[in-house]
Amino acid sequence: MRKAAVAMMAGLAAAEVYFEEDFSGDWEKRWVQGKMAGKEMGKWGVSAGKWNVDEKVNMGLTVEDDMRFYSISAKMDKPSTSKGKKLVVQFSAKIENHQYAFCGGGYIKLLPAGLKQETFGGDDQYHIMFGPDLCGYDVSHVHAIFNHKGENLLKTDKISLEYSDKNEFTHMYTLAVDPDGTYEVFFDLESKAKGKLVDDWDFPKPEIDDPDDKKPSDWVDETEIDDPEAKKPDGYDDIPAQIPDPDATKPEDWDDEDDGEWEPPLIDNPDFKGEWFAPKIANPAYKGEWNPKQIKNKDYEEGTQLAAYDSEYVGFELWVVNNGTIFDNILVTDDLDYAKAQAEKLWRPTKDGEKEKKEAWDKENKPDEPEGDDDMPEDDEGEDEEEKDEL
Repeated sequence: MRKAAVAMMAGLAAAEVYFEEDFSGDWEKRWVQGKMAGKEMGKWGVSAGKWNVDEKVNMGLTVEDDMRFYSISAKMDKPSTSKGKKLVVQFSAKIENHQYAFCGGGYIKLLPAGLKQETFGGDDQYHIMFGPDLCGYDVSHVHAIFNHKGENLLKTDKISLEYSDKNEFTHMYTLAVDPDGTYEVFFDLESKAKGKLVDDWDFPKPEIDDPDDKKPSDWVDETEIDDPEAKKPDGYDDIPAQIPDPDATKPEDWDDEDDGEWEPPLIDNPDFKGEWFAPKIANPAYKGEWNPKQIKNKDYEEGTQLAAYDSEYVGFELWVVNNGTIFDNILVTDDLDYAKAQAEKLWRPTKDGEKEKKEAWDKENKPDEPEGDDDMPEDDEGEDEEEKDEL
């Protein structure tokens, strides 16, 4: 059954846990599968996967069909809030059938009151969307999207993952948002990004560029210019790009009457320097980079907390190419230390033991590689030769 909020280690205050899920017990009573109009929906289930470290601990929510839309949500035990306090969202994802051409998202959403779970889809408003986005060889990053007055704000700079992070093993994703407007994103408990919300998302800034301020027509922003004193050397353009090969000799069997006059082949001229350009020097008229003057932003609300939400639901709304992704260890709390402690307890043993379990499963279940031509019996080759001789 779902874990309850527990006290932290001695000396630490108890964490407030709004939602915690390990998909044990009767999980289907807690979660509602949605159906999006006009979409071919996939089926959710619970599984520890084809290979696992601890079948009971590794049971998680899984997508069972290829090339399908997925929707599922659960009401939190009590509404979460980031108003005046820290908010932490954490979950693990294992893309078990990962291929390097794999495309798919693994985002969790925090959703407001009034959600119609039975039809939950991409058009429903959410407060936070967080999780991995993987596709092919190039796309590999973590999304953290915040809703601001109906607009979904993406991070201006992506939170990139290493190529080696994009694999079939279980990874832990953690987002922590503080009421002072700072944030931190963790991947496998290692910090991947941190800073201020107002700097890294398009939340209204205290000041903006003055739209009426224009760069002066005589503003000089070229840092370098051609050296006016430089002159092209005499004869520079007379140097050919190629010259006859001085080491080439006319072949002995060359007949001028039959073959024509012999000419040595051309080679690149080591003295040729290409098109001449004047060297650059610092521009004495350079005034620096021009920036418009700043004015107060009428949309900025002094003293208003950013990303301040009261959320009642968590959910996944996805398009998935390959089945087999497993979500687990979902946690919404106000305590980052508690989240890290739960990750160490529930995810770390899995992370440390998965590779060995995967190798053992592969050895037992993957088909043997076909034998190459080098392994063909010599007797067969002899029989082939006999057949050829008879022909």
